[in-house]
Amino acid sequence: MPVNSTLAYFSDLSFRTAFVIYVIALLFFIAYYIRQKSAVDAKEELGAQQKALVSVGADSADAAPGESTSDVDADGKDNGKNRRRRGEDAPVTQEDVEKREKRADTFGTWGEMILYVGIAVHIASVFLRGLSAGRFPWGNMYEYISIFCAIALAVAAVVLRNREYRVFWPFILTGVLILMFYGGTALYSESAPVVPALQSFWFPIHVSTVVIGASIFLISGFASLLYLIRMGQPMGKEKGIMGAIAKPLPSAKKLDTVAYRTAIWAFPLFTLGIVLGAIWAEAAWGRFWGWDPKETVSFVTWILYAGYLHARATSGWKNQMAAWINIVAFATNIFNLFFINIVVSGLHSYAGLN
Repeated sequence: MPVNSTLAYFSDLSFRTAFVIYVIALLFFIAYYIRQKSAVDAKEELGAQQKALVSVGADSADAAPGESTSDVDADGKDNGKNRRRRGEDAPVTQEDVEKREKRADTFGTWGEMILYVGIAVHIASVFLRGLSAGRFPWGNMYEYISIFCAIALAVAAVVLRNREYRVFWPFILTGVLILMFYGGTALYSESAPVVPALQSFWFPIHVSTVVIGASIFLISGFASLLYLIRMGQPMGKEKGIMGAIAKPLPSAKKLDTVAYRTAIWAFPLFTLGIVLGAIWAEAAWGRFWGWDPKETVSFVTWILYAGYLHARATSGWKNQMAAWINIVAFATNIFNLFFINIVVSGLHSYAGLN
């Protein structure tokens, strides 16, 4: 079937447009992250002020009649005059906290709206690529990475729709943009019919299940990474650069829950993809399993994810160890995608540049 060059052109244009939109969304989410940190700082300062007032009130109760205990008014409040005399800033109020949260929400809301537009344009790019060649649009590395990123962002938009999970987006979008940039430059392939080895009934079934499972694992991997950052920087005790990064994050329990639940959804799909791949291998090569490099690394990845789910569900394991297994599993998945497909020679080498 001849390739429709017009549809192929608009597919490429949509891909590049989606990339630019994602960059703009990332900038808004970075601004949101910074504003959210400012709001958390204000909350902590307000809490410290309230504790200080309680302490001052107790000292005032123990003082002799008419005795001044500090630069505090009779009603127990540190007035602005005393603060100015000491060279201190004005106290933080609840109104200040709400104002900072509102500013953060403005950036977060705009970031989400821009992101949704980007996802729609990105999905349009995938469909146009398929229509241009009259086939399913994941026949080479460029197309696989494109649909991988599109599905990951679409699923994340559903999973992370609560306000407290907006802090995920700077991290996820950064990872997706790196993948899209590399896929759209070094791995780009023009729209064309797939190679004969992929002209099979099993091609769309096997690849679609694998790519959906792997894309959801991206969310799980980032959640585990943020969980480890939060565990190293407990809420209210953040210090240094990592503390500044961790401050806007939700609790470690919530981050761990996102990682675990998304992995539970992804694991059966990933498992089904491997099983379907084995069935396809039997139809194409006369054997279900041959320890081809890609098959071997896929099996190792599956073992690691199974180990993560087992460790996470077993009370004797620490969740930090389980989180590390999840991160290693995702790194192995990425290694399988790039190094095995492009560098290592094997029966799956046709999935590289073509």
